Amino acid sequence: MLKPNTVKRRLAEGGESYGLFCSIPSPPLVEMIGCAGYDFVILDTEHSLVDPQQLENLIRAAEAVDLIPFVRVPEADPGAILQALDAGALGVVVPHVRCRADVDAAIRAARYAPEGMRSLNGGRVPGFGRIELTEYVRRANEETMVIAMIEDAEGVDELPSILAGGGVDLVLEGAADLSQSYGVAWQTRHPLVQEALARVHAECDAHRVPYCAIPRTPEDHERWRAAGVRTFVLGEERGLAARALRAHLDRHRENHD
Repeated sequence: MLKPNTVKRRLAEGGESYGLFCSIPSPPLVEMIGCAGYDFVILDTEHSLVDPQQLENLIRAAEAVDLIPFVRVPEADPGAILQALDAGALGVVVPHVRCRADVDAAIRAARYAPEGMRSLNGGRVPGFGRIELTEYVRRANEETMVIAMIEDAEGVDELPSILAGGGVDLVLEGAADLSQSYGVAWQTRHPLVQEALARVHAECDAHRVPYCAIPRTPEDHERWRAAGVRTFVLGEERGLAARALRAHLDRHRENHD
């Protein structure tokens, strides 16, 4: 059933929020992320194969541990936005936002009238009737976040017009794809990429739209915090797990060399 979006409230109050991408469709893993103390999780359906029933169970797992569930949907897929929100997601991460039309399409799919034209439905999010439906529509528009991912050079250039029309609750950086867009694939620390991220942050500040950074080192984290950023995605669970597994094995091997 629809719950208050504590991340959205924390953004409005200037508080900090920490999240993680999750690409392995496992409810216990989502529970672990919540029990570890993260504020939100981005369930990835862009680069991972997740069927609708799996997604609903991942969201249930997040709800069980007071973890705010967002879903990264495939690019330009209003049907995927509807499915994610009907499953209970409190926001959608829209990848490869390149122009204002991309945002307008996402808002139309994600919000009910008068802000959008999301298809009306009952089901689990209104609590199977526990929330009166007209009240649910109002609350859903208040709680649901549209998160624009800027990961193309075109999106960086168009960001003033993207943000000027309103409706974007958070901008998430996408340094990896940005690096490819600028011709320096996977060189996320390349000056071209770092300059683009600084431009995105500056435009967000100018339009008073929160910016979410993906720090790759503790120094990155401190630099973004000093610049006023308060929302962070601290990587992806696959990378964290793989590094932890390797480090665990290396420690034991070193003890016997």
